[in-house]
Amino acid sequence: MNYDTFVDQVTQRTGTSSSRATELIRATLQTLAERLTGGEVLDLAVQLPAPLRLPLRPTPDIEAAERFGAAEFVARVAVRAGVEEPAARDAIRAVFTTLREAVTGGEFDELVVQLPRDYRDMVEPALAPGATLRRR
Repeated sequence: MNYDTFVDQVTQRTGTSSSRATELIRATLQTLAERLTGGEVLDLAVQLPAPLRLPLRPTPDIEAAERFGAAEFVARVAVRAGVEEPAARDAIRAVFTTLREAVTGGEFDELVVQLPRDYRDMVEPALAPGATLRRR
């Protein structure tokens, strides 16, 4: 999936402008990079378009994932994107669903298994049948 398509998909799913969708994508990916191990972040990044790789850069001296729950994930995305937490939660769902379309199924599964159970309500919409939009 190319960058414009990724942004368009998140724009459609969030019902926002493409500039707002870009901010939400960046905030979500940056927070996800903090939550995943460095190796998993790199595995994910290589499957995404170049502009989406920047927020996924792991900190060079940290290989381990930070351990924080879904509520903290949502709070971090909300602060980074400058939105309320319910809007951040909806955006996270939209980004996860789009990520599922953009990367191999195996890579998405590896990402999901690193997240604790309390992330389920944000990840499950991406796993549901028919969750993905038709590609043009």
